[in-house]
Amino acid sequence: MRTPSKREETRIMIGYVTLGTNDLPRAAAFYDALLAPLGIQRIMDFGTGYAWGSAMDKPALGIMKPYNKQPATAGNGTMVAIVVDTKAKVDEGYRRALALGGTDEGPAGPRGDSFYAGYFRDLDGNKLNFFCMTGQ
Repeated sequence: MRTPSKREETRIMIGYVTLGTNDLPRAAAFYDALLAPLGIQRIMDFGTGYAWGSAMDKPALGIMKPYNKQPATAGNGTMVAIVVDTKAKVDEGYRRALALGGTDEGPAGPRGDSFYAGYFRDLDGNKLNFFCMTGQ
């Protein structure tokens, strides 16, 4: 296996992830309230969806009504992981998601020696988590 160059080390693999919704205003309100405490705000309006992020050249999370006009469904095995820098922020984000009407998929806590996460589903059934790396 070769060693990546400095330029390759700075590449970001994920540009954005989109999740489907059947109720755009409700989903937008959920993500506005969920992500605002992290300093994440809406950066795009597609008319049929929105994206949240810290900058256009950084990874983003989007919600959209499906392009094919069919009902949105949550993908089985699909999950979006939102990285934060402390366990307290994992706990806070997880609790906030549930307070906003999300459902529990695994309480915030350690998962192994150096991974801490809290899992939930949004109002459309999409699975997400807040996580941080610990003990490194």
